[in-house]
Parts: sequence; structure tokens; C-alpha cells
Amino acid sequence: MNYEDMVKNQAGEMVENLIAETLGKKTFDIRYDYNDSEQWSVISTHTDEDNEISLRAYGADDYFLYFGYYDEDDDFHELLQQLSPEIKNSIPKPLQNAMEKVLNDEQGMRLPGNFLSK
Repeated sequence: MNYEDMVKNQAGEMVENLIAETLGKKTFDIRYDYNDSEQWSVISTHTDEDNEISLRAYGADDYFLYFGYYDEDDDFHELLQQLSPEIKNSIPKPLQNAMEKVLNDEQGMRLPGNFLSK
């Protein structure tokens, strides 16, 4: 399976694994980022193969899975897959709220990995 198919067909599993890894850390960052007129909040991780997997929130109903990777020619590629309402609803509501706050405040934040249990 190539990366395009993986992102398209396994987005839910990839988001679930990203959230589990993120919340398993002692602390994690939700970053604010932008490009031209677009802005988003993001949590991300890197794989052993130097691939980046991120969850991006562009607004309350616009959540995307981002996957960045290098091909065999060492060219960098980016894939962006909008999440279905079902996958978006599987993201813990406190995490959604924190990501939307970062987006609205245009300022990142650091949270403890166990902030959902508080």
C-alpha cells in the first residue's frame, strides 16, 4: 500500500495512534501555524522513517490528517486528508477544545499528557 492509499483508507487509525502517542508523553505541544491566509493548530509526531504525521484543526469542523514523507529521490511530499465527521468525533473533546483555543488565540500551548484525566 502506498502512502496516498494509507492516508485515505487508514486516516482513523492513524489519528487514533497519533493521539495515543501524544497523550502518552509527559508533556506535548499544540502549535499554531499559518501559510498565507490559512491558519491551523497542530499536534504532530515523527516516525522512524522520518515521516511526519499531524492532526490539524483549521476550525471547529475542519480537521485534517497531514502526512509528510520523503520519496526514494529524497523529495519531500505532503498529503492532506480531511477527516470525516466520525473520525473528528473520535478525537477527545478536551483535545478538540484545546486545539481550537490555540487556533483562536494564535498562540501555542504545552499541556501535560494526562490532561484528559484531570
